[in-house]
Amino acid sequence: MNQFNIASSNIYDKLGGEAFFYKLVDKFYDFIESDELLRPMYPEDLEPGKSHLAKFLIQFWGGPKQYSEERGHPRLRSRHMQFPIGDKERNIWVSHMISALKSMDINQGELKTLQNYFEKTATMMINK
Repeated sequence: MNQFNIASSNIYDKLGGEAFFYKLVDKFYDFIESDELLRPMYPEDLEPGKSHLAKFLIQFWGGPKQYSEERGHPRLRSRHMQFPIGDKERNIWVSHMISALKSMDINQGELKTLQNYFEKTATMMINK
């Protein structure tokens, strides 16, 4: 159990469920598509990754467990180990995600909770 589980189902419901997370991921990937440093780390076809990220976030914040049903345990760190992620990559990724979050209809408390999660998780991905 992680530190975010207590609030996760409340946030999933408060944000409007799956639609919120799919929209957030679309906005995030709009930034990724034009990013010179991060875009080469992603496959040519971004759609599968978008789906995986949305389903992961939906599950993490209290929604249906479709991600685990399709892909098994998230294993975030090991799934990202093949990509050289340093402070620069982490900071750009976080910047794009926070920009996507701030473009959404979300209150400050939920924004802070999600931002904290993304910042800590992105830091965990640093491997160089």
